[in-house]
Amino acid sequence: MRPQDRVAVLVTVSVVLMTVVWAFREPPSSRPRTEEAATDALKPEKIPLVTGEESLVDMFTRSGCPVCHMIPGIPGATGHVGPPLVLGTTGVQRLKDPEYRGEAKTVHEYIVESVLEPQRFVVQGYPPRTMPTWYGSKLSALALEKIAAYLERQTAGGVDSLRRKRDAYRFRSGVTFPEEFP
Repeated sequence: MRPQDRVAVLVTVSVVLMTVVWAFREPPSSRPRTEEAATDALKPEKIPLVTGEESLVDMFTRSGCPVCHMIPGIPGATGHVGPPLVLGTTGVQRLKDPEYRGEAKTVHEYIVESVLEPQRFVVQGYPPRTMPTWYGSKLSALALEKIAAYLERQTAGGVDSLRRKRDAYRFRSGVTFPEEFP
């Protein structure tokens, strides 16, 4: 065998050997799988604390409220998993509901209680145990107070405005929404 051929064989064997060693450098069980990495991103400790220094829109958005709730005045807050957050209209009704077992005496206290202990009262027609119980730990006292103050001023008129926008969009685009979408 010529010296040049020996060098070529030696280089090829070295590359193959290095590739094999590289492939087995870390056991597959210690590598995070894609679905594990995605699940880790949704854990409470990964969600940033909302301090109350943010704008109202940022407080609601960073907290995730718009995903499940319709909130007048908050862009993109068109969720329908939870009830519309128009506590200026519905808050007193909820406090008087025979099923209500909380301790709040005012609409403001009811909102705070609903964030800190969401299972204490679930509005009829909405699924129980849907709102995470850790949301309250991700809001500073200032953020929770600002959110409650905002929500207790929201009325069904704000939802009516969102409904009109939805209906205009339906008409123009032909898109339909589930019937439970208010």
